[in-house]
Amino acid sequence: MHSLETIQDILSRRRLALVGMSTHEGDFSRTIDQQLGLRGYDVVPVNPKTSTIAERPAYARVQDIDPPVEWVLVMTPPEATADVIADAHAAGVTRVWLHRGVGQGAVSEAATALARQHGMTLVAGECPLMFVGKPGFPHNVHAWFKKVAHTYPPANDGA
Repeated sequence: MHSLETIQDILSRRRLALVGMSTHEGDFSRTIDQQLGLRGYDVVPVNPKTSTIAERPAYARVQDIDPPVEWVLVMTPPEATADVIADAHAAGVTRVWLHRGVGQGAVSEAATALARQHGMTLVAGECPLMFVGKPGFPHNVHAWFKKVAHTYPPANDGA
């Protein structure tokens, strides 16, 4: 399990690629984009099926983004996530967050193994909105349930 320090390290960096951002306004990826944007993050859409999302340029791959991003938030189906990890590594990105709200999310064994092989800082299986300032009712409830179930990230890595 990752620590709150790892989460805070990633969230302290303001420029990120949101890989798997949807063109559909009602998709949860767009909610994350909007909420992170309201908190001062520079979110760069990545979706190989379009060149614009939310009236901003969208990129096919993390490697295509210039200037580069500091971290990658992955919201793809799990079978696509390892390819995103490989792309992020090729782009020189060392911090990756694999989103999971409910269900499997973007997390896969292949992706987490590849991220670890590349020495990446990794958060696998959390929603970043639980950890940003004033996340709102549903995210506070989600965090509360994780705390009750003892699955909320610990304050440190045990060091």
